[in-house]
Amino acid sequence: MEEIRQKIENKTILVTGGTGSFGNAVTEKLLQYNPKKIIIFSRDEKKQFDMGNKFNSDKLKFLIGDVRDRDSVFHAMYGVDYVFHAAALKQVPNCEFFPTEAIKTNSLGAHNVIDAAIMNNVERVVVLSTDKAVHPINAMGMSKALMERIMIASSREGRGKTVLCGTRYGNVMYTRGSVIPFFIELMNSGKPLKITDKSMTRFLMPLSASVDLVLYALTNGENGDIYVKKSPASTVGDLARALIEIFNYDKGVEEIGIRPGEKMHESLISNEEVIRVDDKGDYFLIKPEPDMDYRKYYFEWIKDGHVLLENGYTSANTKQLNVEETKELLLSLDEIKQELKNWNNGK
Repeated sequence: MEEIRQKIENKTILVTGGTGSFGNAVTEKLLQYNPKKIIIFSRDEKKQFDMGNKFNSDKLKFLIGDVRDRDSVFHAMYGVDYVFHAAALKQVPNCEFFPTEAIKTNSLGAHNVIDAAIMNNVERVVVLSTDKAVHPINAMGMSKALMERIMIASSREGRGKTVLCGTRYGNVMYTRGSVIPFFIELMNSGKPLKITDKSMTRFLMPLSASVDLVLYALTNGENGDIYVKKSPASTVGDLARALIEIFNYDKGVEEIGIRPGEKMHESLISNEEVIRVDDKGDYFLIKPEPDMDYRKYYFEWIKDGHVLLENGYTSANTKQLNVEETKELLLSLDEIKQELKNWNNGK
């Protein structure tokens, strides 16, 4: 905590896509560390207005802009010390239908942010990536994978003092567009919970953990590093069942089949990346590709008994939560507590 405070105190932080779930959560956390200013950069004036009322802090500054627009990004970057780059198109189906838009925002937008940071002598940039960038099969994941490569390539150029690093995480629980609020919406409408495949697995991480991850990356990251939070997973079937039991819901589930661009299991670390991974306790650190003797690293990992070599770090081989454990995790979320209170009051 003190290390983070020393890093944040009296600093100016820019959060792109700052009116989203992550932006709200990281702003709440950053305000505890007495920053000089937090700049919220996004396209949505209504959400900026609501966020300003929510926090009511003179440390917040709101800028309307789009990461696709190079000029607006450069304008936002003046005087900034740190950047959290969270702006993205995140919905898999939308990116499948409009892949060029995903490239413009997720890849070229990231290039604009990184370039502006370097040209303005920003100290550190943390880009936020996703498990879908690992062995990507959809446009969202491909555009995010390109973002990672842009970050790593830029970190090698040595054009300025800016340290560029990243984070990669799976499903963040109860964020906009995620499956848990969708399930609760269906329950409030008295409909069966629609699931793609009961056996599909997904990482589960509270929003607070995603904030801790980016702060850890900000504090510890070096050029080209990507950090991964160790996270449990559950099957989609068990997640739905856990919610049904928590809310005592009697409409059951409806299996609708896998949508375009979806995987049965997600990956946070590929098997090719495993030889470049350092275990940091709660986190994995993926180092950028250096000039190395890959045979040496491969045999050292075999000797040390690491289990990630064959498949990488996936939602199928991480710790699997059963229904009771999933319920416990869900009930730790303030949003679920409030939804449950509303549910019981409505009966």
